Amino acid sequence: MKTNERIALIGIVVKDSEQVKHVNDLLHEYRQFIIGRMGIPHRKHDLCIISVAIETKQDDIATLSGKLGALKGISAKVLYAS
Repeated sequence: MKTNERIALIGIVVKDSEQVKHVNDLLHEYRQFIIGRMGIPHRKHDLCIISVAIETKQDDIATLSGKLGALKGISAKVLYAS
């Protein structure tokens, strides 16, 4: 890991299924930094929970999280490794 890079987990909650394409487009844009991802549909509440493990500069992580959170019906939060 480069000294200016961070490892983080981005938690994404998708409440508006029409935004899924936009979420996937953003994740594809950052694919070279993504270590792995997992999506869990929660049918009872008609939403999807996505976790994305990522390793890159803190600014890139914050930018991705901000872009995701700006989408209608999407919540995104970051947890950084210490």
